Amino acid sequence: MSSGTATPARPYQADFLREVEREVEGGEWVRMCMQCGVCAGSCPFGPHWEHSPQKIFMMIRAGQREQVLTSESMWMCTSCYNCVVRCPRELPITTIMHGLASYSQRLGLAPKMQPTRDFSLAFYDNFKRTGRVNEMKITLWVYFKDGFVAGLKKAWAMRHVGFGLLKAGRLNPLEILGGHRCKDSKGIEAMLAKVQQIEQRGKAGR
Repeated sequence: MSSGTATPARPYQADFLREVEREVEGGEWVRMCMQCGVCAGSCPFGPHWEHSPQKIFMMIRAGQREQVLTSESMWMCTSCYNCVVRCPRELPITTIMHGLASYSQRLGLAPKMQPTRDFSLAFYDNFKRTGRVNEMKITLWVYFKDGFVAGLKKAWAMRHVGFGLLKAGRLNPLEILGGHRCKDSKGIEAMLAKVQQIEQRGKAGR
């Protein structure tokens, strides 16, 4: 039988919201979400989200830091921008999702073995070395990241696509030895360093 004493509600927690506004690109827009759910209904992956965008935004407001930053949800975004186009408040939802994913990765909280995360890191690492994506190396990484036998099975299953790419000149086996690269490698390094500088300056100004 109830004692009649109500359990006090947990006070609103704004610390994580302020952290997101300060550290995540587009994070200052999170508080503007009115929870209509249009973003979730517009997303091609809507039924497969662990937490839809508007739920992520509400979790941020509620201070559920660990649940948000360890979630796979942000990594589900494919940048189709349906949510952005249809959002009645024109929130940069795609930017926020990618910003949260990047922030969780920087903190070491991103889910391990998450396919999109793994591919994003491999793609960036491939690109930053030469300023160009080495298609042969990234393809081999995709095939063999789960082991040699799994790689052979994937290569065999995709053999028709692979032969088509070879025939079209999109894959060159000799690129495994080094491959094409931008001539101004120093310029690429300077560009990436400048991007980081701009990001840091943006965070400092929030």
